[in-house]
Amino acid sequence: MPHHSTTSTPFTGLRVCVAGLGVSGPPVVRLLLEHGARVTVVDGRDDDTVRPVAAELAAAGAEVVLGATPLPDACDLVVTSPGWRPDSPLLVAAAEAGTEVIGDVELAWRVKPADQLWLAVTGTNGKTTTVRMLEAMLRADGRDALAVGNVGTPVIDAVRPDADGRHPRVLAVELSSFQLHWSSSLRPHAAAVLNIAPDHLDWHGGLEPYARAKGTVFAPGTVRIVNLADPWSVRLAEEDGDPHTPLVGFGLRTPRPGELGVVEDLLVDRAFTEDPASGAEELATLADVRPPAPHNVANALAAAALARSIGVAPASVRAGLAAFAPEPHRIAYVASVAGVDYVDDSKATNPHAAAASLGAYEPVVWIAGGLLKGADVDGLVASAAARLRGAVLIGADRARLRDALAEHAPGVPVVEVEGPAAGAPEGHTVMDAVVAAAADLAREGDTVLLAPAAASMDMFANYPERGRLFAEAVHRLD
Repeated sequence: MPHHSTTSTPFTGLRVCVAGLGVSGPPVVRLLLEHGARVTVVDGRDDDTVRPVAAELAAAGAEVVLGATPLPDACDLVVTSPGWRPDSPLLVAAAEAGTEVIGDVELAWRVKPADQLWLAVTGTNGKTTTVRMLEAMLRADGRDALAVGNVGTPVIDAVRPDADGRHPRVLAVELSSFQLHWSSSLRPHAAAVLNIAPDHLDWHGGLEPYARAKGTVFAPGTVRIVNLADPWSVRLAEEDGDPHTPLVGFGLRTPRPGELGVVEDLLVDRAFTEDPASGAEELATLADVRPPAPHNVANALAAAALARSIGVAPASVRAGLAAFAPEPHRIAYVASVAGVDYVDDSKATNPHAAAASLGAYEPVVWIAGGLLKGADVDGLVASAAARLRGAVLIGADRARLRDALAEHAPGVPVVEVEGPAAGAPEGHTVMDAVVAAAADLAREGDTVLLAPAAASMDMFANYPERGRLFAEAVHRLD
């Protein structure tokens, strides 16, 4: 039998519409039912994927409508899936009716245990790595901590007590621009904006509203952690943040008072120390950061700043980095074949991420292409031109990359691959042709880097499949 709250809560008897049965939908429904709400779930799909989930939620006490997305006649609150655009008919109808619309993160914040502390991370790239690093640092310090968001555990599940009535005391929360758009009362203890680059502009209507959605993480009372190398990160903290809270910068330079940075091969804190003006704390070495690419060192500094904001010891920062295991397909070393290193950064699904990856290696044979989603690539190619040995292009939008290479790197050889090689052995894929072309361009000491700067769905199921097939093709070279 479903568990329902026996005490009155702010949601008891509230008529709530849950829009969408994606990843966040079912946990939202279960939490609302536990809090005594009257829940109606709507989803435009009606197929074999969604019907079993709908049946479980109906058995738990929710009303479920599939194949349509009407706003229920009697509705006090809408909880939307993060990806639903504000111009979706149901959400427009809710706005016209004066019905509040929130997301799963806002709902979780409203019901979280009073003693639970949130440390938030947002930005265009690096969020998952940073919250994982932060979780490792917190646990190394003996904290009951959990990374939540787009890292396996929905934030809703982390605010629900377990069977013994326990809950994590500290959450490292990864937040997307969608989730922040639908949040209004979120107040993390500390928050970091890692970087801002064009992404999801069709959803938000432009770079400015996209960035401002990220900036709402700097709420009243929230310690502001900013990337000193990213103008938007600093601007959002200064313009949208609380001027009465500390503003702590991180970057790859020697830190000033109030900053975390790098001195020779050391990660150093001059913000969360007894005397930032004249003293510093050694946190770790560059060798403790895996992989030691510049943007990943910045991720480690951001995680360290968040951890230090609640008193995590310097030794725990280093121990956390030592315990941290990088996620798959994020600058992952695959193999060395004939003196050439092969690296899988399939997660580099936009130009900003690809630029960070390209900046970590030289010289590079670059594998790129896919669905660019309207992103401009001229700046990316111009900045990387001097370190390119060659390029292998794939995917629906490869012509735009080819044109950018012709303009900004005219001396770089370019190979385009449309599909598997003719007569390829059984089991070989398009990636075998791609890797073979890259191997022909590479010389001993080079790096062949899969950093597509584009989404994968034109040729692959997702970016993990793209990375996996790349690695398999590399191992067939060996």
